Amino acid sequence: MLLRHLRYLLAVADHGGFTRAADALHVSQPTLSQQIRQLEDSLGVELFDRTARTIKPTDAGAAYIECARRVLVELEAGRRALHDVKDLSRGTLRLAMTPTFMAYLVGPLVREYTARFANIQLQIFELSMDDIEAGLADDSLDVAIAFDQVRSADIECIPAFVETLGVMVGPDHPLFESERPLPADELAQLSFALLTPGFVTRTCIDAFFQAQAITPRVTIEVNSVNTLLEVIRHSPVATMLPEPIATQSRGLHKVPLAGQGPQRSAALLRRKNNYHSAASVEFAKMVMGLSSLGPGGPAQPAAAATPTA
Repeated sequence: MLLRHLRYLLAVADHGGFTRAADALHVSQPTLSQQIRQLEDSLGVELFDRTARTIKPTDAGAAYIECARRVLVELEAGRRALHDVKDLSRGTLRLAMTPTFMAYLVGPLVREYTARFANIQLQIFELSMDDIEAGLADDSLDVAIAFDQVRSADIECIPAFVETLGVMVGPDHPLFESERPLPADELAQLSFALLTPGFVTRTCIDAFFQAQAITPRVTIEVNSVNTLLEVIRHSPVATMLPEPIATQSRGLHKVPLAGQGPQRSAALLRRKNNYHSAASVEFAKMVMGLSSLGPGGPAQPAAAATPTA
């Protein structure tokens, strides 16, 4: 059995047939079929049910395909380990963040990281929690900054900092210059533009309002943080987002609350028991000291051990 057999096997499984898989692999269909048959002969089992109109894995095939995926992920991690440069004179860091962190955190982090490690190429992705977990699992991401609510036991979750959400408004809102703490009864009277319920941020906001026995007047729902910020800047409605987003440069004002705003824990995520490049290890160390980034960075770091390779 060769590595080629495993790649061909996964191509057939992912494309649902030999024709599309052969096109994707740039080989002929007879060649691909022959290679899969060789693999089946060496294993002594049929990996695909060829009797149906759509090619599907057999039970044995499905189990073997899952193992093959893990093998290829580990081999790719090994390949990257061989090419890693410990002095950080070159390398790549594949980083992901959820949208609300991307809105205020990516700038300070990139500024700090590139100042220290100018020769490291950064690949930055804005992804949902589900896509981040999938990317870490299949080794297409090195590290991510997201929430600590991971579901996969294969992902390491290192506490980074505690984030506070605040009420913010734009120049057209009556509270734009207000510094008076807003009590719960007045908060309940505001009209809100919020992220759609699919966002983890919205879940946190809804839980906060429920704890305050408030039914918010949500007049606008948006599925993009950048779009939401544009709405707030040009409409007399309020929103709730991480406090560092409300800056003068964005034309937003944070309205103080009479009580504590909702908080949530942010974490650095990476795949467990995986090779971690020097570039990703240094990034992880930097995230643990986010409070030193100054304005725009989180002000309350969580207590956590410095991550190692």
